Amino acid sequence: MKPHAEIAEVWPRDGRVRLVGRIHGRSAEGDWRLLLTRRGHTGRPLDYPAHVKGDRFEGELPIADLMTPDPVGIEEWDIHLTDGEARLRAGRQLDDIHGKKKIMVFPEQHVRGLRVRPYYTVKDNLSLECRTGAAS
Repeated sequence: MKPHAEIAEVWPRDGRVRLVGRIHGRSAEGDWRLLLTRRGHTGRPLDYPAHVKGDRFEGELPIADLMTPDPVGIEEWDIHLTDGEARLRAGRQLDDIHGKKKIMVFPEQHVRGLRVRPYYTVKDNLSLECRTGAAS
């Protein structure tokens, strides 16, 4: 299995998304950061500190930072952990639960007309979905 950031806990609340997990398949030494990349855009990723102790990491991101000057209805942000050399995709691969996209549903948060919800992709990676407009 490829090295990745194995997610153990996702805490979407109080205007933030807190992530807890373990670095799998790679040395956890170094200065690690959470990176969020907006799918389909080439702009700079959002960058947040990740606290690492042993192979365990923890970090959080404010959902207000996901507001973009050019929102397009639905946007997706992919989550990675990086030490500057490697970029590890955040996901949940080691629990033998496949198809998390249809099983695990996280609560939605709202900020200035933006609705943000963490979700698992069809490959069991963790991403964020942002929708503009009124809640349905």
